Amino acid sequence: RSLTALLAGGAGTGILAVYTVHLISRHTRLPEDAAIGAVLSVFFGVGVLLLSIIQSLGTGAEGGLHHFIYGQTAAMSINDAKLTALLALFSAAAALLLLKEFRLLCFDPVFALVQGWPVALLDLLMMALVVLVTVTGLQSVGIILVIALLIIPPAAARFWGEKLSFLLLLSAFIGGLSGYLGAGISALLPRMPAGAIIVLVSSGVFLLSFLFAPRRGLVAALIRRLSIRLRVTSEHILRRLYEECERRGSDVHPHIPRSVIDPRRPRLSDSLILWLLRRRGLLSSSSALDSLEFTQAGLAEAARLVRNHRLWEEYVHRFGELAVSHVDYSADFVEHAISPEIVAELECLIGTRGEVAQSIHKITTAAPAG
Repeated sequence: RSLTALLAGGAGTGILAVYTVHLISRHTRLPEDAAIGAVLSVFFGVGVLLLSIIQSLGTGAEGGLHHFIYGQTAAMSINDAKLTALLALFSAAAALLLLKEFRLLCFDPVFALVQGWPVALLDLLMMALVVLVTVTGLQSVGIILVIALLIIPPAAARFWGEKLSFLLLLSAFIGGLSGYLGAGISALLPRMPAGAIIVLVSSGVFLLSFLFAPRRGLVAALIRRLSIRLRVTSEHILRRLYEECERRGSDVHPHIPRSVIDPRRPRLSDSLILWLLRRRGLLSSSSALDSLEFTQAGLAEAARLVRNHRLWEEYVHRFGELAVSHVDYSADFVEHAISPEIVAELECLIGTRGEVAQSIHKITTAAPAG
């Protein structure tokens, strides 16, 4: 049971497995994922068979080999720790030196091939580094859990940024922090395997990133989705109230019954949206609960929404060759995302600049300010 010999053998068979996957994917019809699955199963089966044979030899030097399946950090000697640290430093240095080439290979291998880069050699080098990192973690977390340490830290870092250099540093920090905290917790708590605790700590970091990352986290995504839904619904309500003003004509009364809002909508959500509209100053806060009244700012905002809606309806009807009865559904979605530049272009394109402006001016001047 020599760690140096075991790591050398693991690295050799790992490189052989990578080369076998490469040959199968290049010279057969099997895709790369099928080749990886086949080679992994065969090599793992051969490894378990050899492990069973070696454990039954009875020489006394084979003890503890099964710990490489699940890891046993407490059994590491000072020489094992030094060898692991040396291999880790070599892997980090190689990854940094070849970062430009690996980046090109991962994101656009066809472009790299056209530019004359040795894509096959770079692919083998990258997979060889993966193998080296894998066998380096055998003693600490085991062959099964080391796969988690290869995947979880970069997956957690992906929630926090976009730039590859930042993700590289952050994933390395998450992996190192997980190892430090996991080993410390395992030392403080009895009968807690360090490998499993390290992976659980990194999984906890991933969970926190998944939930609370400011841009890609689940909570932030839910807040953005709720904000968009509230904005879209409030704009639909403003447009509905404005259309009711149009229906009443130029001598419109400032108070609009709340019943003009779609009665099929949940009353509680409508009450919340109406409260938000009053807080934004688009509806008068002095009106009664069963009636609604525009402020001057609210009337201008509703007129803008109606104009965007009708411009898009006219554009789809004229140039999309759709029936009038089919254009309203499309406009309900597009009206919330039309920029002023697109509005001006639509007005010039369909020749309705004056018509739309006149219809809006007619309502805004007729309705009293809230």
